[in-house]
Amino acid sequence: MRLGAGLNKDKRLDDAAQERALACLKRFGERLREFDPHAVRAIGTNTLRVAKNAAAFLKKAEAALGFPIEVVAGREEARLIYLGVSHNLPASKDKRLVVDIGGGSTEFIVGSGHKPQKLESLFMGCVSYSLRFFPEGMVSKSAMKQAELAARNELQPIVAGYSRGNWQQAVGSSGTVRALADVMQLNGFDDGHITPVGIDRLRSHLIKAGDMDKVGLAGLRPDRVPVFPGGLAILNAVLSELDIESMVAASGAMRQGVLYDLLGRFYHKDMRDVTVAQFMQRYHVDALQARRVGALAFTLYRKLTADAGEPAESASRQIAWAAKLHEIGISVAYSGYHKHSAYIIAHADMPGFSRDEQLRLSTLVLGHRRSLNKVAKCIEEYGVEWNRVFALRLAALFYRSRADVSLPPLQVKRQGKKLRLALDRDWLARNPLTVTALRDEVRDWDRAGFELRIPELDDIESGAELALAS
Repeated sequence: MRLGAGLNKDKRLDDAAQERALACLKRFGERLREFDPHAVRAIGTNTLRVAKNAAAFLKKAEAALGFPIEVVAGREEARLIYLGVSHNLPASKDKRLVVDIGGGSTEFIVGSGHKPQKLESLFMGCVSYSLRFFPEGMVSKSAMKQAELAARNELQPIVAGYSRGNWQQAVGSSGTVRALADVMQLNGFDDGHITPVGIDRLRSHLIKAGDMDKVGLAGLRPDRVPVFPGGLAILNAVLSELDIESMVAASGAMRQGVLYDLLGRFYHKDMRDVTVAQFMQRYHVDALQARRVGALAFTLYRKLTADAGEPAESASRQIAWAAKLHEIGISVAYSGYHKHSAYIIAHADMPGFSRDEQLRLSTLVLGHRRSLNKVAKCIEEYGVEWNRVFALRLAALFYRSRADVSLPPLQVKRQGKKLRLALDRDWLARNPLTVTALRDEVRDWDRAGFELRIPELDDIESGAELALAS
């Protein structure tokens, strides 16, 4: 679709690009209509990360496709690329550098086997550079130099960690690198490998032609012509700055990586679970407390949604992740730790998670304690289910002592804006701190526009009033 070509100077997708994309997605939607939703993943990358009107476009795009579209962060894109490339290369213990030049960003990964060790995404791509430096396909020595200098400048922050000496083999992936490799080989500029000498010969040929419509290169497909010079300039800068003497073009790329990642989710090797476990370790999370809160939260959620049948797997996983991560902000400061937890989840690199998944998880964690009024808008905006918020809040409240408390049977119901919690009155009378916490909870829900009723709490308060009166 080359959606990036429709990104204007104000970083907004123009109408023409949107219409092309929606028409394409409708065709895919027709083909995928009968597929199981769990067997389909649609991924959005750089253009949808930077476009100011991406949210409005995504609603139309998802309607056209018939499936949700995940917008992934740059480093998550890099991880998926490496996963696809590594599975399409011979097994090796050597460290590999993988470079993927996309339409609006270029990803760099150093890894071994199927495991990436360093990931980076830079804001430069064949579409954006071709539009910026080679308008209407016109190529000059000056324009090529400016494009290369811009790319080299963009590369400066990562040179130390990605230059030769950090890896044994350099690999290029995606259509841009493969197109460059094919053209150089078919036109005798190189022997199948990408080298600085071959790139320089191709560069001279483009400058001499001056116009992409006149280059006359064997193997250059018409759809590649508009973005070819931008890709060449970026690759030339990469070879120069990272001191690459030879690069091979790989057949695998992000598409294959997404499939392998999806396959992992089917066989319970979900990268998101690995990431959550790593975050728990990094932020010294109390695993027993996370387990207590998670188990009770899911039990309450099942009761809240009993009429809807068995909860979806996505609900149980999100509640479990939220329970495991809701206290990571304590490592920053206990005061307002839920805000710190939510900020970390929203802004950290979380391999396996899409940007929307992080925002929904962050919002759920932010809403697990204190004021609901401030997070109500986010809950609605990101489509976080109120039932999950209610379940997680109650679970965290009942286990705030961080001990294995013997709880009475809890009954919860929700009808629209009305919530009801029922529990043993005698147990409540023996736990005055919980009574105080539940009173605060009633007030928090009231301020957010909900009515939370706890009959036993009302009984206790009525009994206290009678005792005072007598």
